[in-house]
Amino acid sequence: MFDISFFIEVLVGGLLSGIMYSLVALGFVLIYKASSVFNFAQGSMVFFAVLTFVGVMEKGLPFWAALPVAIGVMVLVGMATERFVLRPLVSQNEDTLLMATIGLSFVIEGVAQLVWGVDVRNLDLGIRDEPINWVMDKTGMLISQLDITAGIVASVMVASLALLFSRTKVGRGLRAVADDHTAALSIGIPLKHIWMLVWATAGVVALVAGMLWGARSGVQFALVWVALKALPVLIIGGFTSVPGVIVAGLLVGASEKIVEVYFGPMFGGGVEVWFPYVLAVLFLLVRPEGLFGEKIIRRV
Repeated sequence: MFDISFFIEVLVGGLLSGIMYSLVALGFVLIYKASSVFNFAQGSMVFFAVLTFVGVMEKGLPFWAALPVAIGVMVLVGMATERFVLRPLVSQNEDTLLMATIGLSFVIEGVAQLVWGVDVRNLDLGIRDEPINWVMDKTGMLISQLDITAGIVASVMVASLALLFSRTKVGRGLRAVADDHTAALSIGIPLKHIWMLVWATAGVVALVAGMLWGARSGVQFALVWVALKALPVLIIGGFTSVPGVIVAGLLVGASEKIVEVYFGPMFGGGVEVWFPYVLAVLFLLVRPEGLFGEKIIRRV
């Protein structure tokens, strides 16, 4: 017999995971919208950010002091990346820029491990990965405190950035730059400042995403590959759409959990690892620009 309470429990868990996927994907979208560059180094930035945060705390700083230090470091990393990697190559083709971000990812990984070491660290945010008692007592559903907190934090940050880039002067400048770099420059929009701001913001997004994932799975090199979970979200939502990656993240998170629980046993488990990519391929066949992406018509 179908258990509706269990289904809701699985669905909620999937949606909360999906919000975190959206947060990781948002770092890609911000940079792609501003500079048409797919930042292959975003996963490395997630790893470097949270490793820096934990490393600073190991030096004796408390949480409240280590957080602004880590934010400052990631802002500097983002600004330095724009200044020394993107800006000198701005006139090159997209393949060159992509290769530059691939090289950048290895540099960031190497620097992170050189400075802070390679040991796996635990990150305690003061939130237990245990069911919320009153929810369990009233509904029988096992909803983790850590999942709820991570979902709320990710939701607030995604919503704040969405509002920032849709309702503010900076956001209007970003949209103008995304539409046409040359036209944006011609009307006085400071292109370099917009790029620097976006890369710095992507660094902060990487820190928050790394803290949320690191609190669950530990601070380790595997966090580099968390960016791979964002690829189906980007494909489904559209590389240039903030609302798109939000919706796509929820869709991917919910669908992978439901499919894993209800259909995973038929395949021996592990379905949630590859199902999002199957979903992404289906979207590429039907709507390659994504749910909210702009359709590109090429003339031959």
